[in-house]
Amino acid sequence: MSQEIALSIIIPIYNEEGNIPLLFDRLNSVADQLGVTKEFIFINDGSKDNSIQLIRELSLRYNYIKYINFSRNFGHQIAVTAGLDYSSGKRVAIIDADLQDPPELIIEMYNKMNEGHEVVYAKRRVRDGETVFKKTTAKLFYRILKKITSVNIPVDTGDFRIVDRKIVDVLKNMPEQEKYLRGQIAWAGFRQTYVEYDRVERYSGKTGYTFSKMLKLALNGITSFSDFPLKFATISGFIVAGIAFLVTLYALYSRFVIKEYIAGWTSLMLCVLFIGGIQLITIGIIGEYISRVAANVRKRPLYIIDDTNIKSEDLN
Repeated sequence: MSQEIALSIIIPIYNEEGNIPLLFDRLNSVADQLGVTKEFIFINDGSKDNSIQLIRELSLRYNYIKYINFSRNFGHQIAVTAGLDYSSGKRVAIIDADLQDPPELIIEMYNKMNEGHEVVYAKRRVRDGETVFKKTTAKLFYRILKKITSVNIPVDTGDFRIVDRKIVDVLKNMPEQEKYLRGQIAWAGFRQTYVEYDRVERYSGKTGYTFSKMLKLALNGITSFSDFPLKFATISGFIVAGIAFLVTLYALYSRFVIKEYIAGWTSLMLCVLFIGGIQLITIGIIGEYISRVAANVRKRPLYIIDDTNIKSEDLN
C-alpha cells in the first residue's frame, strides 16, 4: 500500500440513509481531530432504501471511503465480520450507523489504546430511547451470560469498540458461522479496558434489531461460550428420573401395602406432562448445539459480496 492506514472504521448498514450524511461528517471530524490516516468501510447488509447509493456517491468523492455490498441481508454480526476481513488499519473501530453511539467517543477510546491496551470497548451507563422490556431483558441476559460462561464477557456493552490489528488477525482465525463478536474478542484475551458513555436515541429510521434477531444473538452468545444448557439438561434428567422413581415406589406402596389408592388418570397425566416437558426442553437445547455444529460442518461462506470498491492489493 502507498500509505499505511492508522485507523479503519467499520460501519454496518441496514436501511440507514437518513443517518449516513451526519454520521460521515462526525466520523470525518473525529479522524481530523486524531490526525491519523483513515478508511471508512461501510458494509451494506441488504438495505432496501438508498443507503448503498449514498455510500457509492461518497466513495467517488473520497478515496478513503470503502464499501462492501452484500447480495442479501446476512445479519449485523456477519456484516461486522466482513468489515474486519477487509480492513487494513493498525487499529479498527466498530460503530453502528444509527448514531446512538457517539462517534466522538472514538477519540477517547483511541487515546486509551495509547496507554498499552489492545481492546477498548464502550460501556453504557444509560440507554435512552429504548423500551423498558428491551432494557430489562438486555440487562438480565448480559448478567446471566457472565454467570454461566468461563469467559469474562463485559456487561452492558455492544460492539462499539476499537481493537488492535492483532485482535483482528485472531478473529479471522475463528471461522464459526454463528458469530458473537463481543464474546470472541473477550475470549481472545490481551489487555482490555473500557470507557463509559450515555447512549442516546436513534437519530433517524427504525432499528433493524427485531426481537427475533436479539433472541438469535442471545442464543449465539450462550451456545458459543457456555455448555451450561447441556449441563442443565443432564441435571434436569437426573432430577426428573429421581422424582419418577420416588413416585413409582409410592404407587407400589399404596397399591400393595396400604391398599389405598384411587383409580384415575390425574396423577398419571401430571407425571407424563411433566416428564414430557422436560424431555422436549432438553431435546431443544441439544438441537440448538447440533444445528450450530451442522452449520460449521457445511462450511458455507459467511457472506456473499455483490460488489465492492476494495481491491485485493489494498489489503494487508
